[in-house]
Amino acid sequence: MPRLRTYFLFCCFILTACASSGPENGNQRHLTILYTNDEHGWMEGMEPGQSAAHLYEMWQEEEGYYEDGPFLILSGGDNWTGPAISTWTEGESMVAVMNAMHYDASAVGNHEFDFGLEVIKARSVEADYPYLSANTRWRSSRESPTDIGILPFTVATVNELRIGIIGLTTLDTPTATNPNNVRDLDFIDYEVALRETLPLVQAQDTDINLVIAHVCVEPLERLIRNTRDLDIALFGAGHCNELLAKRVHDAVLLSGGFHFTAYAKASFTVDTESNVISQRMFTIRDNEHATESETIAGIVRSWSAETEEILSEELAYSDRVFERRGEELEQAIVNSWLLADSSADIAITNAGGIRIDLPEGIIDVGTVMALMPFDNTIIATELDGATVRTVVETGTRPVVGGLIRRGNRWELSASGEELDDDKTYRVLVNSFMYAGGDGYNIIPETDPDGFDTGINYRQPFQDWLPAQNTSEQNPLRLD
Repeated sequence: MPRLRTYFLFCCFILTACASSGPENGNQRHLTILYTNDEHGWMEGMEPGQSAAHLYEMWQEEEGYYEDGPFLILSGGDNWTGPAISTWTEGESMVAVMNAMHYDASAVGNHEFDFGLEVIKARSVEADYPYLSANTRWRSSRESPTDIGILPFTVATVNELRIGIIGLTTLDTPTATNPNNVRDLDFIDYEVALRETLPLVQAQDTDINLVIAHVCVEPLERLIRNTRDLDIALFGAGHCNELLAKRVHDAVLLSGGFHFTAYAKASFTVDTESNVISQRMFTIRDNEHATESETIAGIVRSWSAETEEILSEELAYSDRVFERRGEELEQAIVNSWLLADSSADIAITNAGGIRIDLPEGIIDVGTVMALMPFDNTIIATELDGATVRTVVETGTRPVVGGLIRRGNRWELSASGEELDDDKTYRVLVNSFMYAGGDGYNIIPETDPDGFDTGINYRQPFQDWLPAQNTSEQNPLRLD
């Protein structure tokens, strides 16, 4: 079938439900896309009533979704790193849930690489849907890494429409996951990848073409403007946890929020005889539904039960919430590193490795895993004071233990001595930073022989909590 022309009538309803497309007439074919992104393993929901099971039931009851109907369910990536129920299984549980929700494709997000290439290969085998990224290439051959389950595109047939779906992955990936995990991969320019891939998709006789991207809205809008000559009806965003649905030139741009708390929706009506998209509608909706899908809820419960014995071990009790960006929690984490290694002078971690608030109530192993979900270890380095000063003053929001700033001076907490630019200090960092994550390349450049302790970056804090002997009568204090 020839390419669809970009002439169309459109209607959009922002922040309200989009009306259904109505019955089909003759050559009219309808397609509805339900879009999420940045799910991060929150199958149980961040709040009551916002689980994956509630969302799927909402799709069935309020959107009229059924498996063989005119629907596509798509994700903008970052499916699994997050709460313990997903992180503990390295995403296996999340793939099982997304299979049951009948996802048709997911973009590859930067956090899909958190557990290494062998894990993404295993998850892609388990998934009933493809993982897509046209701009991810092997550094050595420049080929798409299809051998580890990452495809540049897929073609789906829905309601007699052939739909091309192209994936894109954020260019931030080499510094937004552990750089060691992607050292053999390259992430090429979005537009270059799109222009290379779309002709291959169109050669599959597609009726409508879509892009799902783990890319924030702003750069994706630039991409839409730069590719107006291409026949792409929809771009889906991710990575920045945004929620929106709007028209950008002749394309629909969606972003579905985060953690299953919401979704975006687009509906198209295609005249297969004239090759015209005669109607486009789009909207966003919060995940607000009174009941949950028993099928999805049952799958979640089974994974919860499998991990409960280990993850439910109680560590501490808190009568208040400690915020993830609060100084108390940040300092408690890096100070626990220094307590675990008394030979170290300074400990530095990146704030992005702390993912949730430490909640009120019982704190168990699962809580700490959700707090610090990455597969990072602690690296002991030998850094001169000048390098330490550069890291703490110009790094990407470092969390620093063992140093106190007094005006323009940095002093070591243990001795009160001023940081000496020419003196060497034993500095603990996490393996993400040591690999150059968040732009901390100066650390491995200064000490290329850092010692990997093999200790996960969450373990010292996990060990410190029960040593505080907390209870409801003696709640946790982090000061």
